[in-house]
Amino acid sequence: MIFRFLILSDEVDNFVREIKIDSDATFLDLHNAIIESAGYTKDQMASFFICDDNWNRKTEITLIDMGTSPEEDSYIMEDTRLEELLEDEDQKLLYVFDYLTERAFFMELKEMILRETLDKPVCSRSEGIPPPQVINFEESDAKIAIANDLLGEDFYGDAEYNADELDSSGFEGLDSVAGNSFDEDRF
Repeated sequence: MIFRFLILSDEVDNFVREIKIDSDATFLDLHNAIIESAGYTKDQMASFFICDDNWNRKTEITLIDMGTSPEEDSYIMEDTRLEELLEDEDQKLLYVFDYLTERAFFMELKEMILRETLDKPVCSRSEGIPPPQVINFEESDAKIAIANDLLGEDFYGDAEYNADELDSSGFEGLDSVAGNSFDEDRF
């Protein structure tokens, strides 16, 4: 059986990858196919998470043994076949490719193709440029410092600004739209 995964990013709107892979392949095979399709290096930690329909993380499959307690089930990519943990179409997964900031791709098992097999994974759809694999915080901090120097302290308005004078009426409900959200309609 072949699994067809759709992979999206919440950072880059036009990033789409589709990977077809045999159901008896390992999560390591899927990891390598994603890394290759995104042009990432293999020197970073990564994990898959099997999720429920609301993207809540349930089961983690790690790149290396993380030394979890013996009472907990632990899954390692190299030792875990896809068919062991994936049973249904529309199954949701997260692929965390930047462990430090927990940046991830959203994945969905879109199709299970019966009576067909693949010798190796195939990237059957590749659109858009992937987000950077890791964020360089030192570089980002340097850019912010340069921008602050160029703009000066009065850039944002009156140096006499008093936050207590701000009328907060009309801002109710903004906390519900703050933060990152994922557009599930893209699936």
